[in-house]
Amino acid sequence: MQLRTDIEIAREARKLPILEIGAKLGIPPEDLVPYGHDKAKVAQHFIRGLADRPDGKLILVTAINPTPAGEGKTTTTVGLGDGLNRIGKQAVICIREASLGPNFGMKGGAAGGGMAQIVPMEEMNLHFTGDFHAITAAHNLLAAMIDNHIYWGNALEIDARRIVWRRVMDMNDRALRDVVVNLGGVSNGFPRQTGFDITVASEVMAILCLARDLDDLEQRLGNIVVAYRRDRSPVFCRDLKADGAMAVLLRDAMQPNLVQTLENNPAFVHGGPFANIAHGCNSVIATTTALKLADYVVTEAGFGADLGAEKFFDIKCRKAGLKPSAAVIVATVRAMKMNGGVAKADLGREDVEAVRRGCANLGRHIANTRGFGIPVVVALNHFTGDTEAELQAVRDYVAGLGTEAILCRHWAEGSAGIEDLARRVVELAEGPSSFAPLYPDDMPLFEKMETIARRIYHADEVIAEPAIREQLRVWEEAGYGALPVCMAKTQYSFTTDPSVRGAPTGHVIPLREVRLSAGAGFVVAICGEIMTMPGLPQTPAAEVIRLNAAGQVEGLF
Repeated sequence: MQLRTDIEIAREARKLPILEIGAKLGIPPEDLVPYGHDKAKVAQHFIRGLADRPDGKLILVTAINPTPAGEGKTTTTVGLGDGLNRIGKQAVICIREASLGPNFGMKGGAAGGGMAQIVPMEEMNLHFTGDFHAITAAHNLLAAMIDNHIYWGNALEIDARRIVWRRVMDMNDRALRDVVVNLGGVSNGFPRQTGFDITVASEVMAILCLARDLDDLEQRLGNIVVAYRRDRSPVFCRDLKADGAMAVLLRDAMQPNLVQTLENNPAFVHGGPFANIAHGCNSVIATTTALKLADYVVTEAGFGADLGAEKFFDIKCRKAGLKPSAAVIVATVRAMKMNGGVAKADLGREDVEAVRRGCANLGRHIANTRGFGIPVVVALNHFTGDTEAELQAVRDYVAGLGTEAILCRHWAEGSAGIEDLARRVVELAEGPSSFAPLYPDDMPLFEKMETIARRIYHADEVIAEPAIREQLRVWEEAGYGALPVCMAKTQYSFTTDPSVRGAPTGHVIPLREVRLSAGAGFVVAICGEIMTMPGLPQTPAAEVIRLNAAGQVEGLF
């Protein structure tokens, strides 16, 4: 029997009108702004009216380091939300929007999979409600106003050599990483070197995902540092009077997007910072809104727990005052075998010893996540080729660490295949939790980076050029020392070398660059060779994405 693809399953979904999905959460029709029949934005005035309601329980879904074998974190997030609703709990799913860059590059889609998907799948993976385009436009408006200000006399005395605001686009394009602009003569401005980042790495994206409301959004936009003068004093977005116009472009994008799962359960899909180069979480406004409307909110953080979960705890929860009740770490037998040294082509063969060797990566993530003071359970995402001996090897290993690995079949069976995990999550969430971030606000910036490197990555040290340490010192003197740090690092390893799997120790984390995101409220530490503008692979997913004879999208998966 030929398996149906994700997009074929999504296309067969029996979707409810989005007004009916909103009604499940008590959202009146007049407080929804429909984008067609199956997606809508939730109005700001409705969200403001929820302030006095109690919060539900917040559940984080994270994972081991990603491998080509696949882990299924988003699929498990969707499945768990469906599973909680199946056992009688009112649950809402909160995930990020998909970036066009990876969709047309490597992934081909980011809405879950199998019988645990969010729909409309095609729209969510493409332009959706236009949020990313609005973020790109607002970001590049500020870039244009910087060059325009210099062209018309430079009253702010911006040093063109010290402009730190790059441009963005929502596509992988390595050719734009390092460019020269304003060529072509006097009428085009003053030539200077700059570059592009991908939209999901934009500080505007981070600001939208951390802002509480439109007023907070505009204030944060105004706090963006765009350049420095010759005396090294900062020039802010508000100095250029760009913050108001940027907020106008982002007004609608600030409203969370409401959609549904294949089982017609509500889901908020909003914001999309990457976890390897940004903070990797959906928006604060979507999460806090969901917490007012449901008993349980299931959210995810990008990539492995060393990146997404750490940033969820240390940045998002710290800034928004969130207190998660439990965490789920997603793993697969196939990924354990890859971490144990098995090549992708050989994953179909039973290899219990390789599974046991690879479990060290899972164990590291369990210990790290527990270090934040919340209970942890493992979701063992089932693949058809898994053998009982391999599954038991994972269960035994996890039991030896004082928790449990629960087999989940949500990809094939939907909510019926994840009931056991849903019931266990409820037990953990109703029990004790003592959540606390990894480091205090008043710790120096470089020590915060060292703390993450040593306690999460298990590195021996962080190395940085004197100029980087001096830059951190200057920012501390300017009042930015209390900010959390956002580590930009490869997602594939605890080290900065993507080929190193397992749970390595004794390595070094090199800092290549630091960036101040004053509006978002964190300092970015760029480690190793990580790029804030990815490139397309040798065979991009775009080569197989097309319209069929019926005008339907093919190739998203």
